[in-house]
Parts: sequence; C-alpha cells; structure tokens
Amino acid sequence: MKKILAFGASNSKNSINKTLAHYTAKLFEDFEITLADLNDYELPLFSVDLEKEIGHPKAAVNFSKLLESNDGLIISLAEHNSNVSAAFKNLEDWVSRLEGPTWKNKNTFLLSTSNGKRGGASVMNIALSIFPYRGATIIAHFSLPSYSQNFSIEKGIIQPELKLQYLEQLNKFKASLLEK
Repeated sequence: MKKILAFGASNSKNSINKTLAHYTAKLFEDFEITLADLNDYELPLFSVDLEKEIGHPKAAVNFSKLLESNDGLIISLAEHNSNVSAAFKNLEDWVSRLEGPTWKNKNTFLLSTSNGKRGGASVMNIALSIFPYRGATIIAHFSLPSYSQNFSIEKGIIQPELKLQYLEQLNKFKASLLEK
C-alpha cells in the first residue's frame, strides 16, 4: 500500500493550511496516510554554531525519517509576509543538514491557502522555484483563495470552478503515486 505524509507548513494550532492538507489526505482512501503537525517537531533556531554544539536534534532526525518512509507528500504552505512560516523554514533548515536531499525526491502535492484573494500565491511561487532544488518532485500544486468563503470542513472546496481545478491536481498526484 502506498504511503502519504500530509501536513500544514505552520505551527499555528488552528492552521487553515493544516486543515487543508489533512482534508486532502483523507481523499486518498486506498493509501496509508500519516497526518503530521509541525508542533510535534519543535526545534531551536538553526545556526551552524548551534549545530556544532548540539549536533542534529532528535526532532529533525525523526522528521527526516518520516519523510523517507512515505511515497508521497502533501504540503500546504502557510504564507507569512509572502514567504514560508519561520517554523517551517527552520525545520527545513535542520533537515537539510542531514543525509540526502531535504524532500527525499518524493512526489509532492503543494497546496497553499489564505483568507486573502491570492490564496498564498506568493509562497507557492517561491516553493515551485525552490523545492525541486531541495529534492521535491512537484507533481501538482493548487492555491485556494479566500479560504473562509471557499472551504467547508464537511464539503471541502465549495466554489465549483476551484473544486474542479483542485480535483484535477489531486488526480494528477494520485496517478503519479499509482504509477510507481
């Protein structure tokens, strides 16, 4: 059975990106799903000096192993000041110091959402340009604008045109995992 890791790239306890990632993962009924929370991988602020002093923190090693043990990744990117969240960037920095590429060459479905009309488009553009260099095989991506107006936990994406775009990307990602 294929395995998928899904998480929101935010340490907010009420992250709409975590909700979107977890909702998306649950649509993969014939897959083994792991739902992660960045709060379970809290790390000190990365610096090379601290790395020399303490080595690689257990949380970074555990997250790297979690990435490695899955066939695909669903990551919903929170946008903080047009970039990824500090918690996500810090985790990525620590994991990048371990063996192999950060994202382990895994097929990846990138999502983003916000309550703004652009739906995290700035962070998505950054991720689309940088993630492949860090070992992500981006298969699909989707940004959901105006989250509170366009998403319901019970129904998912409400607006028909957005739902169609989302499902096209989701099916593309699903097909890529089934081909492996």
